[in-house]
Amino acid sequence: MVRVRFAPSPTGFLHIGSLRTALYNFLFARHHGGVCILRIEDTDRTRFVEGAIEEQINSLAWAGVTFDEGPHVGGNYGPYVQSERFDLYRTYGMQLVESGHAYYAFDTAEELDAMRVRQQAAGIAPKYDRSSMRNQYTLGEQETQRLLAEAAPHVIRLKVPLTADVRFHDEIRGDVVVAGREIDDQILLKSDGFPTYHLANVVDDHLMEITHVIRAEEWLPSTPKHVLLYEAFGWKAPTFAHVPLMLNPDRTKMSKRHGDVMVRDFAAKGYFPDALVNFVALCGWNPAEDREIYAMQELIDRFTLDRVHRAGAVFDYKKLEWMNAEYLRAKDCAALANALLPSLEAAGYTHREPTYVARVIELLRERVTFLHDITTFGDYLFGDTLAALDQATEASLQGDAALRAALAAFRDGLSDDILADADAFKGLAKASAEAAGLAMGKFMKPLRVVVTHRDVGADLHPTLQLLGAERCKSRLDAFLS
Repeated sequence: MVRVRFAPSPTGFLHIGSLRTALYNFLFARHHGGVCILRIEDTDRTRFVEGAIEEQINSLAWAGVTFDEGPHVGGNYGPYVQSERFDLYRTYGMQLVESGHAYYAFDTAEELDAMRVRQQAAGIAPKYDRSSMRNQYTLGEQETQRLLAEAAPHVIRLKVPLTADVRFHDEIRGDVVVAGREIDDQILLKSDGFPTYHLANVVDDHLMEITHVIRAEEWLPSTPKHVLLYEAFGWKAPTFAHVPLMLNPDRTKMSKRHGDVMVRDFAAKGYFPDALVNFVALCGWNPAEDREIYAMQELIDRFTLDRVHRAGAVFDYKKLEWMNAEYLRAKDCAALANALLPSLEAAGYTHREPTYVARVIELLRERVTFLHDITTFGDYLFGDTLAALDQATEASLQGDAALRAALAAFRDGLSDDILADADAFKGLAKASAEAAGLAMGKFMKPLRVVVTHRDVGADLHPTLQLLGAERCKSRLDAFLS
């Protein structure tokens, strides 16, 4: 059975790139009828952000990414949390020391800094120098045991075989070969006894029987160390798949300098979760169809790793806005009305009966990108107090005697029966304009401005239908008086 995991660290809120990684794991598991696990990798306690775990879980749930296994929390599956498993990692770390695949190192921070300075001066890439530093091999076994007995500060490092190549296959990158001499003797257990990401990651993936590790490209350089750990333990390594980075429009790594990058930012801005998920899925994966709108189940049915790109995926904010607008136009208006009601109530609008709100949404959603835009774009439909016209517009309209005459005639002939019939409405507007000596084009736009205090909007006839004859007359009276 396919078993995958999404393993974020609580060092911040859920990044849009992390959402995509979680989504790809979720889609892959669902496509194969497998299991998707959530695991919090909080071994780096110095970067822990309070509330980050809860925010990440809530953002994933908002996006519809669900998980299948973990410790029970209140009757539901919660995430595995690595900080609750430290004794386990120490046991496995010591096992590597005993088998000769890891060793004790007693270097101070100052000694390590001096080593890096020497390497930099010699033009050597920074890497732990096992042959010259204070460790189990240079000190000897007797001195090592003496230091351990005195509880001298120490770490446990991976013993990398320097003369052999490390080979593995990546489902997206193909075959990868890295020379052992280029791999650092990675710290596995820190001086405080806490594991590093590398040890905890490999131990957990093995114990949780993970079959496929689908993660961001930035973890590719760490994979040779993980392969060595699997070999040291005598465990079968999972299948690796490193997905491309998500990039800013200038092809740099996504950052807040170019716009929103946290999932919570997109939610607060008004993006639909299914629109964001649809867009993110297509950032780096191609279903090979001439379409761009996919429901979650359609993504599940089509998702395969062989269609994930190697190249970085540029995040197109304009395309995301287009996609959100497409979802807005396709959703059920009654459901949208219920979602919009709190915004209308907060704005203090009086006309917010759900059926009426649904009709307004149906009328206006072709002209906006976000549902909440309708609250402001259609304010003249929800409230009876209109935004004031600017002085120049007001003076121009009031000073046009022919227009005032046409508006008065239109007001006198207006009724709900007239508004119910498109031909009757057009006939009244035409007759009112012609009686005052105006062309229709010179009458309809001022009529919109007087009734809505906006010079753009949906078609005028259905707009006035929604307002009703009495509200239209009231606004015409206010202008004419």
